[in-house]
Amino acid sequence: MINRQLRVVLAEDSVILRDGMVELLGARGCEVVGTAGTASELLAGVAEHRPDVAVVDIRMPPTHTDEGIRAAVEIRARTPEVGILVFSQHVETAWAARLLADGAAGVGYLLKERVARTSEFVAALHRVAGGGTALDPEVVTRLMRGRARGRVDTLTAREREVLELMAQGHSNRSIAGLLVVSERAVEKHVAAVFAKFGLRATETDNRRVKAVLTYLAESGG
Repeated sequence: MINRQLRVVLAEDSVILRDGMVELLGARGCEVVGTAGTASELLAGVAEHRPDVAVVDIRMPPTHTDEGIRAAVEIRARTPEVGILVFSQHVETAWAARLLADGAAGVGYLLKERVARTSEFVAALHRVAGGGTALDPEVVTRLMRGRARGRVDTLTAREREVLELMAQGHSNRSIAGLLVVSERAVEKHVAAVFAKFGLRATETDNRRVKAVLTYLAESGG
């Protein structure tokens, strides 16, 4: 999957940053088929090019508040086959929840300050384009803090860690390595999370992540 060339539409109002990202993505084997400096340009670019994934900054002209993520929600509604990777300095919990409301497949939300290497960003792009999930731990934490409080509060500290890592897109094997526990132990924690959330576990990690995040997004708040 990582070797397949991705078609990307990039929305970033800073010309310097946008040009730099175009160069970096091109060097990593991605094809930036369109760029946008405003939300309206983003919507037009996605409609024209139908990329694999759209990279979206939250705050864009004219008000620099939430134009970008509003456009991302609109893209999600119009063309659900297009992956959405929000790449921002800010966490907008309410809009993140709306973006995830119809399921987390093909959605990412990363904080610029937390992405240390270009390879991490490109890997997240491929994961989102393939229907997976890439969420910054801070985004997950804020979503869980504001939503589904009753059931999230029933999780143990370890179950919460496992849920956050699942939301970031990690497999059971990857989680086991990060937490230095057996894969069997992770499977038990995952099963416990689903039992407490009243969700049926499925065989595919992405489906499990989608189910958990859909629950978090659709629960009260």
